[in-house]
Amino acid sequence: MESNRMGQAAAGLFWFGMAGLIGFLVDTGVLYLLKEAFGLYLARVGSFLCAVVSTWLFNRAITFRGRRSGHSKTREFGLYLALMTIGGSVNYGVFALLVSSSPLVASRPVLGVAAGSLGGMAVNLLTSRFLLFRFRQE
Repeated sequence: MESNRMGQAAAGLFWFGMAGLIGFLVDTGVLYLLKEAFGLYLARVGSFLCAVVSTWLFNRAITFRGRRSGHSKTREFGLYLALMTIGGSVNYGVFALLVSSSPLVASRPVLGVAAGSLGGMAVNLLTSRFLLFRFRQE
């Protein structure tokens, strides 16, 4: 029984990491598409929102497929966005700090996105698992 729980936890962490990778790719791609028109900081807000949508879709379909939030999809997404904003604040803070203090990161913003993503991932995993997708499906 204990090894089954460990296996489920490892699988959940793997799939959450995959969602994070997808979110990272969406975040970076949209950032690079928007940065010339809007600047790095405003473009990052738009790229973050696109990443949240992509990770929510993946997480509800794959990572937390055996769990439910108990809310309508619209309300669930609103709650997910609010919770991801907490991790996103950590993510954005690390990004902004590195872009403003490092010429290397300012010229290669993907480095800031990567560092910020790692910083926010733990917060996002905990809030998703324990606050939103907390009910097991029967």
